[in-house]
Amino acid sequence: MTEKYSFLKKKYSVFPSIFFIPFWISVFLTLPFTGFGKEVLDKKSIEEMIKDLASSDSDVVKNTISSLAQTGDSRLENFFELYRQGSVYNWPNESGGVRIVVNEETVMDDDFNEFAPLLEPLSGQPFLIEGKQAKPDLLELEDISPSRKLRSLVNSSKFLLRLFADDFETKLSGVKKCGDPSFLPDALPYLEKMVNDAEENDKIRFTAKESIELMILSGSVEEKNSPLDRLKALEKLGELKSLRAFARIDAFKKEIYKLREDGKLSKKDLLAANKTIDSVQKIIQGHKDKVELSGNLFRGVSYGSVLILIALGLAITFGLMGVINMAHGELMMIGAYTTYEVQLLFGHSPDNPVNQYFLFALPIAFIVAAIVGLIMETLVVRHLYNRPLESLLATWGVGLILIQVIRIIYGDNIGVNSPTWARGGYEISQDIILPYARLYLLGLSAFCVGFIYFIIKKTRFGMLIRATMQNRDMANSLGVRTRKIDRLTFALGSGIAGVAGYGWTIIGGVTPDMGQTNFIVDSFLVVVTGGVGELVGVICSGLGIGVLTKLIEPLEIAGFVIGPVWGKVILLAIIVAFIQYRPSGLFAPKGRLADKK
Repeated sequence: MTEKYSFLKKKYSVFPSIFFIPFWISVFLTLPFTGFGKEVLDKKSIEEMIKDLASSDSDVVKNTISSLAQTGDSRLENFFELYRQGSVYNWPNESGGVRIVVNEETVMDDDFNEFAPLLEPLSGQPFLIEGKQAKPDLLELEDISPSRKLRSLVNSSKFLLRLFADDFETKLSGVKKCGDPSFLPDALPYLEKMVNDAEENDKIRFTAKESIELMILSGSVEEKNSPLDRLKALEKLGELKSLRAFARIDAFKKEIYKLREDGKLSKKDLLAANKTIDSVQKIIQGHKDKVELSGNLFRGVSYGSVLILIALGLAITFGLMGVINMAHGELMMIGAYTTYEVQLLFGHSPDNPVNQYFLFALPIAFIVAAIVGLIMETLVVRHLYNRPLESLLATWGVGLILIQVIRIIYGDNIGVNSPTWARGGYEISQDIILPYARLYLLGLSAFCVGFIYFIIKKTRFGMLIRATMQNRDMANSLGVRTRKIDRLTFALGSGIAGVAGYGWTIIGGVTPDMGQTNFIVDSFLVVVTGGVGELVGVICSGLGIGVLTKLIEPLEIAGFVIGPVWGKVILLAIIVAFIQYRPSGLFAPKGRLADKK
């Protein structure tokens, strides 16, 4: 009865999947998009078309408003609002020709004459005459404000503009807006044309179909506002598995009961209607549960990827070197603030996107965090090897110092603007969207795991690290400069923590205490649960803890939502019980390293 949802695995935004090794490989996936309704009813330019708004014929004005809406020009959204408010005028030229201008406020001279500084209707820039902003007497302007009847059309046209936009996201938001309160019945013919247009994007067609049925369900469509029509619309929304309809089902059910109380609906019809409503509600609820579970799982995996990133550094400093570095979270914070500084250096902002900054921020965050770690090792940590309790207290103090220094310089909160390619997501199934930002985090985590594995297992430096950590005296006797190895190993772990902070900026907020508050405890749990010094253990425990965290937090027991705080408590209890069962973690150390432990 309703066309099946047929756009599985469609890409509807631009996503460069970027990996650094030490250069970036960027793959741009673009979905060709064919615009709809771009035919202009009149060949005149927009500047010429708006002159018809000064016409005394209301039909001409009405047709002009509709024609302007179909241009899809984003500049008209602000112009329509000014026109609706009565800030648009006609300032006739010397020959009596029409000049459409905008005046938002007037100025008065010493003689109480009122003048109107004029603006261009589309750009909003000053309207210039001989190089100066025109400021005619207010009486020279002709008021062309829309009538009360036309104001509704003008207000609708602000949103109808989006239906004809070239940008996919803008167009999609316009199609959605038509089916949300307050509804836009004027958009119905355009939406129906989108649904029937075989060349239209499938996501747009689906959303247009959904918005049409939502308008009918709300009773906003005059020719289809009977209870039977609205019930049929709800059935179609059930076939579409529309999550947007789910929140409106209860309100519709109350309306049906009200009709029964008023005697406008028989008991038999009420029972049939309730049966249909309950069936649709069950279908959409099942789809909603599936979407929420998928979202929680993916958020858990992406959170776990951050834990893996920060725990990789701990696996080196704590697992291999035996140093309990409580300032490891602050090294992550250093990476995040370094990313912020690189953003400022490149001048990246939502209004002025410079996406290259994120490319350069990765190696810089690694280097800066590694240098800070190197300084920390030289001044503090090197005196505390094989003294875990003293190293714990000392590095905790260093962490507090770093937090206060950053707070003095930057304050309590900053904003790191993600690159534009991180917006949107990849839709693998209806309403199941994998955000590009979190996909990037997964790729970054996979690269860092491979990088650490390569360093530790496949390079001479990695061999020297393993030799030093397993038997320092033997390594010394063979000529290994163990002191240098200690410093470089600690710097490597610190640099990876900086990369974790860099990655976090794409999905989370940045504060001075972000590492201490959100990550340090979880990252130690990842290392201990996975097995001290075991790379595979870090991966498995990181993903496991991340997924468990996001699955536990939304659980509801007897009306009580567990939430983040109790979620941490329950997770800690689970890990404590697991450690009682497997004290060495998922993967126990082997060989000489196991003997040392």
